[in-house]
Amino acid sequence: MIKKEITVKNEQGLHARPCGMLSNTAMRFESEIKIIKEGYEVNAKSVMGLLTLAASKGSKITLIAVGRDEEKAVEEIEKLFESKFDEE
Repeated sequence: MIKKEITVKNEQGLHARPCGMLSNTAMRFESEIKIIKEGYEVNAKSVMGLLTLAASKGSKITLIAVGRDEEKAVEEIEKLFESKFDEE
């Protein structure tokens, strides 16, 4: 299991486009991937679940990955957040 805290850095937060990118990336991996914000946990492979987090810029989220390819999954998802979902 890998657990990592990430800060949402893009100006508009996790709106539809970033949630779609995040979900598509998560679906490429076999591992179970969860995102937690303020105690609320969602499946990272669910766009609708991710949208319910209402994670705005500056929000702290916790990424948890469990499975055979967890390291690669966390690395790829972290890249999305670092690149600000290619919005800037």
